Amino acid sequence: SWLLIKDLHFDGVPVRIYLPKKPPAGKRRGVIFFHGGCGIYGSIRCYERVCRYITRKSDSVVVSVGYHLAPEHKYPAQTLECLAATVHFLQTADTYGVDPARIIVCGDSAGGTYATSVCQELVHRTGIPKIRAQVLIYPFLQALNFNLPSHQRNASIALLSRDRTVHVILKYLNKDCSLKEQILAGSHVPESMNLKYRKWISPDLIPEEFKRGYKPPSPASFSPQVHEEVQELFESRFSPLLAEDAVVCLLPDTCIVTCEHDMFRDEGLLYKKRLEDNNVKVTWHHVQKGFH
Repeated sequence: SWLLIKDLHFDGVPVRIYLPKKPPAGKRRGVIFFHGGCGIYGSIRCYERVCRYITRKSDSVVVSVGYHLAPEHKYPAQTLECLAATVHFLQTADTYGVDPARIIVCGDSAGGTYATSVCQELVHRTGIPKIRAQVLIYPFLQALNFNLPSHQRNASIALLSRDRTVHVILKYLNKDCSLKEQILAGSHVPESMNLKYRKWISPDLIPEEFKRGYKPPSPASFSPQVHEEVQELFESRFSPLLAEDAVVCLLPDTCIVTCEHDMFRDEGLLYKKRLEDNNVKVTWHHVQKGFH
């Protein structure tokens, strides 16, 4: 009774838009929401209550993006559809009573990945309003190192274990799932790449309070064949932590939510550090008893 809800298409992408019925004092804020589910699961319907809640509590217009799922729609279709829907909303915000200068992107898990990628892809785009902020809820941000402290600590956690994470990544990319053990060990990453990205992805960058019980893994032997098979893992669109500083320094204000009992905890911590090192304003919330 509080909301007007419409199913629409933005540039061919299914969306559900939630508009408060109460007359606004002025232009409202806009929220573009990307749901989680590893790019394989989830839907607009699954996140109905979440989006209604955000709309009511923030008195914002929320757009929930129903990007098409893998493997039927192959990567990077999901990111590209999120990008297309975002650009459409930025260009048509006035139609929905939204201030185009006050639009944020938000997502959880893989939705957080898409939100991150969309912001990175838009930093150099001209002719459209800028994203005001990004809200990243335990996002997946890199596929180079699966032996960070949070990976070890939560390797057997319910819902999203370490093995299941890599298995789902391979399913999402339509790859041979027998590559899982080599990727978990790090055999897909050449030493030159490990050296290059150590400044951004390393247990040394994780605060000490999050490293209790951590044991550095044995070095993995590099497999050129596996490396060639999973080239997508090294794209910044898939692993946003690999974006260059020239992109990261232009990103909008950011809110990052991490959970203690979550495989992806450390990726959020690493991205927080990268953003702060590039003078991007960051608000960080850590849920001590939270899980993915």
